[in-house]
Amino acid sequence: MRPDWHQIRTLASQDFEGMASLLCRYQLEENLVYRRYADAIGFTDNFSENISLPVFLPVSFFKSDLVVSGEFSPQAIFESSGTTGSITSRHAVRDLDVYRDQLLRNFERVYGPVKDWCILALLPSYLKRGNSSLVFMVNELIGRGGHPESGFYLNEWDQLIEQLNKGEREGRKTMLIGVGFALLDLAEKFTTSLKHTLILETGGMKGRRKEWVREELHDHLKHCFGVNTIHSEYGMTELLSQAYSVGNGIYQCPPWMRVLIREEEDPLTVKKTGKGLLNIIDLANIHSCAFVATDDIGEVYTDGRFSVLGRRDGSDLRGCSLMVS
Repeated sequence: MRPDWHQIRTLASQDFEGMASLLCRYQLEENLVYRRYADAIGFTDNFSENISLPVFLPVSFFKSDLVVSGEFSPQAIFESSGTTGSITSRHAVRDLDVYRDQLLRNFERVYGPVKDWCILALLPSYLKRGNSSLVFMVNELIGRGGHPESGFYLNEWDQLIEQLNKGEREGRKTMLIGVGFALLDLAEKFTTSLKHTLILETGGMKGRRKEWVREELHDHLKHCFGVNTIHSEYGMTELLSQAYSVGNGIYQCPPWMRVLIREEEDPLTVKKTGKGLLNIIDLANIHSCAFVATDDIGEVYTDGRFSVLGRRDGSDLRGCSLMVS
């Protein structure tokens, strides 16, 4: 039986393990890629008592296969940015309303009503592609917020700086969402002290600049823009949900998402806390695969929050992962 999104979002905070178990059973039955991988590693479905036991599909399968649960015509296929010449990941989305609902609930859980924000988006490379989940996400927030001066910027530095200055003069709540290299470009042209602007960094050097340690990047941006903290968003093409950091690079998941740790030497060994490679359960991935083994190295803390420390050696560098900390 396939759980629906209303059921998941309602019950996830009370019975995450139960929802994960139900969804895992459904996807083993209806997701051919997931089932073949589970069979190949000798996985059995005796996992109902322990959340660490569902099999996690390596993220690379989103590059080699279309990972879908059930048969459907997707409303969208999100594609990762990748680097020049690399194979990109694809995520077929059956129901964009699931994405929209989790996005709005998650954003407002952290930042309050989206209508209170003027959102300025600095995503130059992503705007050139029509299938970026990041652009879709920000465009949705801008549309839901409805502020007349929200919008995207490519290379219109003067207009963006004017909007930032105008927001400061008017004391309006402004959120500047940007990829790392573009925020650094802006910092070279605009040094100020922002009192009413929150900066949300979404990763992404994309080979445009030298790699920065995330802490180094945030310290530099704090100095240039005169702010106390830089916020971050952790998201992947392969996931529908996002985690947010409100400072110090520590991310918090929404109730329907959880991060676990696996050992590099023994990828089938999964722990709830510690350091290692990140395994992610995203229950919003109803129609693809909710159990994803990433190539990100990180740490999960006892309260469920997590940090990202870098990338596993030999893994493809994606646009959102060229920074380590």
